[in-house]
Amino acid sequence: MKIGIAGTGRMGTAIALRLLDKGHQVTVWNRTRDKTVSAARAGAAVAASPAALARTSDKVISFLTNAPAMQAVYSGPDGLLSVDLRAKLLIDMSTVRGGEHRALERKVQARGGLFLECPVSGTVQPARDGKLVGFAGGTIDAFAKALPLLLQLCRRAELIGPVGAGASMKLAANLLLTAFWQALAEACGLMRAVPMAPEKLIDLFADTNIGAGMLKTRGALVAAALKGEPAGAASFDIDFMRKDLREMLQEAAALGMSLPVAARTLDCFDEAASVGAGKIDATQYPAWWLARTRQAERA
Repeated sequence: MKIGIAGTGRMGTAIALRLLDKGHQVTVWNRTRDKTVSAARAGAAVAASPAALARTSDKVISFLTNAPAMQAVYSGPDGLLSVDLRAKLLIDMSTVRGGEHRALERKVQARGGLFLECPVSGTVQPARDGKLVGFAGGTIDAFAKALPLLLQLCRRAELIGPVGAGASMKLAANLLLTAFWQALAEACGLMRAVPMAPEKLIDLFADTNIGAGMLKTRGALVAAALKGEPAGAASFDIDFMRKDLREMLQEAAALGMSLPVAARTLDCFDEAASVGAGKIDATQYPAWWLARTRQAERA
């Protein structure tokens, strides 16, 4: 396939590398050209603009930070929507509210293209290994055309419903994820007076019903942070979780409901960001929380 990737941050780059490994012709574009270097070294072509990316690709995946970035890449000068999109499929994997994707679908259709939203659950390594979970929203036709590609990126790709449904599912899944990290930090706090090695504590948490999935895959990183060991590169940092939590709260407000757990979790993450911890990985957050709690008690 001729596949374009718009947005080569951590996840977009991992997806580009995965598709290169699968033998596809991949072209990438990013607003900051330096972020295309990893994909280019692996064999991807680099487009000069989103429009150029669309012209040379049959399918375009966009993986962008937020709704303003998505709008700029699609609707800006030399954006994806500035070219004839007939016979092209555009798949947006950004985590935004459903209304943003519904508006974008109409614009893509007006240019003759097919549109599918497919935000994904998973971080950099699952993206690299083709083990993401995709929450698709769109028509049956768009999903059918996207599925051969999605199955090379995802261990599971589900059509949730029309455009907007996939975005809602991603926000719902991320609510469970973000609240988990705050709950884990507090659970470690309850155990701080118990003389137990971090590895054993996290292993026991992982063996419970609620903690199994996340801690079996990332528990070693949590334990390392609790022991004060140096951290590696962040794959899902506090600032990204703050952005997603705000999207959840806005969506809930539009639905006329409240999300008290999400709201309080956002307060905690905002506090972390206010003292310079916004870029730490989620696996480092429990250790940061414990240190912050001890510091507040000494004050």
